[in-house]
Amino acid sequence: MTFKPTNWTGRDDAMVENMIRRGASRRDLLKMLMASGVGMAAGGSLLLGANKAVAATPVSGGVLKAAGWSSSTADTLDPAKASLSTDYVNCCAFYNRLTFLDEQGQVQMELADTINTDDAKTWEIKLKSGVTFHDGKALVAEDVVYSLKRHLDPAVGSKAAAMAGQMSEISKIDDLTVKVVLSGANADLPTIFAMHHFMIIADGTTDFTKANGTGAFICEAFEPGVHSIGKKNPNYFKSEGPYLDGFEFFAIADTNARVNALLSGDIHVGASLNPRSVRLMDGKPGVTTSITTSGSYTDLNIRLDMEPGSKADFVEGMKYLVNREAIQKSILRGMAEIGNDQPISSANRYHNPNLKPRAYDPDKAKHHFEKSGLLGTEIPMVASSAANSSVDMATIIQQMGQQIGMKLKVDQVPPDGYWSNYWLKSAVHFGNINPRPTPDILFSLLYASDAPWNESHYKSEKFDKMMLEARGSLDEDKRTSIYWDMQEMVANEAGTIIPAFISNVDGLSDKVGGMRANPLGALMGFSFLEYVWLNA
Repeated sequence: MTFKPTNWTGRDDAMVENMIRRGASRRDLLKMLMASGVGMAAGGSLLLGANKAVAATPVSGGVLKAAGWSSSTADTLDPAKASLSTDYVNCCAFYNRLTFLDEQGQVQMELADTINTDDAKTWEIKLKSGVTFHDGKALVAEDVVYSLKRHLDPAVGSKAAAMAGQMSEISKIDDLTVKVVLSGANADLPTIFAMHHFMIIADGTTDFTKANGTGAFICEAFEPGVHSIGKKNPNYFKSEGPYLDGFEFFAIADTNARVNALLSGDIHVGASLNPRSVRLMDGKPGVTTSITTSGSYTDLNIRLDMEPGSKADFVEGMKYLVNREAIQKSILRGMAEIGNDQPISSANRYHNPNLKPRAYDPDKAKHHFEKSGLLGTEIPMVASSAANSSVDMATIIQQMGQQIGMKLKVDQVPPDGYWSNYWLKSAVHFGNINPRPTPDILFSLLYASDAPWNESHYKSEKFDKMMLEARGSLDEDKRTSIYWDMQEMVANEAGTIIPAFISNVDGLSDKVGGMRANPLGALMGFSFLEYVWLNA
């Protein structure tokens, strides 16, 4: 029920909202309202409404401090080499892409004004005019040509090289027009351009100790593994934002420490909280949570090209040993959707609903371990706080192994250096994958034979051919059928075990406004710094 005096006007609302922005206390406001003849109940209702209005209205100013969950000395400002959440946050703050994905997952233009094609093979990109880099240089076609061609140079080591490999021609038409010709039709190209790796840098850039982009913030400091500091770009080309004067972003690896920093007011945003830590925030004043249901997951990877993963029965046994329901309910506190060992979540329209998760079956697991000859052999599993919830998952899998005589040893390693030294390299280890908008991007990055992040070293010529066929098909029914078959293939043949798709839980100070969910993951797909604001 809403209490409001009959003679209350919009001008009165504006007056109260203005006083809140100027720092007036609730007691002062109630005294003022009651002196004006407004009753206590009506005054409380008016203040609640005014507070909500203030919270939803962008406010300029302030320096936001935010903590992610992982960083290392390998952190980079080179978009082509970005691989961690910290890299993505920095890229989104300092650079722009040709396109971006909005909260509904729809492609919107960013540096591109239009992107057109008649056949999904030859594309014409018209750039926005009047956009400048932080050093004052104007954005022109040569910048886009250079940025895209870098992904094709093996010396660069681009994480998106496999996706960019389909671009057989990248050329300038005029100062603000670029032509891209693909080796085969791909209707997803505008979506690919929205990926973090395809940020646009200035022509000829080779120094990435600082970022010279067109983004909302100018890089003031960047120390890999320590922090990044940005200040507002006064010449930003968008009509709105950024609202912050600046930011500092760093990592606090321990999730409890991240929550405590948030509760103490040392940071405004604590990213990707462990679901168990959310209880620490329950009922605490001044903080709230932002929960994003998306396709991110922590997976157990068994390399198929080395022992023990080269024994198929060991991999099969592990798939039956993982109790997905227990992980979803106990470790992730229900903030997850049970996975079925393939990367396309139910939020994606190409998700195969007929592919059921393997049921936890210790008897079948034991049978396969015996067939592999490894039952009773100690097998290390590498886990780290760098991969969300992986230590807890490893522990519960270890306990399930003990019940059938399978000795799985949890090797917990520090988060610093985990992604460089253990991920993709250890025989049995955990990964942590952020959501991607299309099956083609996920399969190209993670499962194609030449995928840069092929976590289990899965190789299948049949799979590679199906991926190319789906990519070039404009027949949605055929495309869907192929993607369903591909999901079944990796669920049964790859060495990646995906117990659950994890909801992203970010902790926020109640001063932070504007945070919204995005299909590219936590922290508004890592682009939150451009869109959020700090209320007084």
